[in-house]
Amino acid sequence: RTHARTHMTQHYIPPTRPLSTQNYGMVEEGLYRSGHPNELNFPFLEQLKLKTILFLSPDEPSGQLTNFIDDHDIRFEHLGKQAASGTGLHSTIPEETVLEALQLILDPSTHPLLVTCSRGRHDTGTVIGCLRKLQRWNLTSIFEEYRRYAGNKVRLLNEQFIEFFDTDLVTPPRDQPAWL
Repeated sequence: RTHARTHMTQHYIPPTRPLSTQNYGMVEEGLYRSGHPNELNFPFLEQLKLKTILFLSPDEPSGQLTNFIDDHDIRFEHLGKQAASGTGLHSTIPEETVLEALQLILDPSTHPLLVTCSRGRHDTGTVIGCLRKLQRWNLTSIFEEYRRYAGNKVRLLNEQFIEFFDTDLVTPPRDQPAWL
């Protein structure tokens, strides 16, 4: 007689389209980006063994995300509280926020790190675009990546911010990531 085994299948759903309409992606080893994760994404995020979540949205994180952060002893940096300049299509993330975000991103002790905002498009895309400038990517490649995540919601002001971002304002730490 054979015994049938039943296995509970665990699904790992990254915060990406089309499953949760969020923009998940691996930026570099130990550095990820996405829109605001929801509870469907938590089993996937557990696999990343995150040390830090860098939250760029001005909104408060959901209660579920806050519980996930607490349960997994993840450092939470809410930089999005600073007011954006402008409104709607004419808003950009403040330069001070980008600089603070880059300092955290460039510190290997914060990795693995997830950069997130409400949809993973504009604020996250601007910070990652400025990181790409630090990595000496050409503007065409930076804008292609920004547009891939922004979809039909591209903000030209964000692209302009990235183009004119002064990388000399960033002081890389002594112990910087290998990918810088």
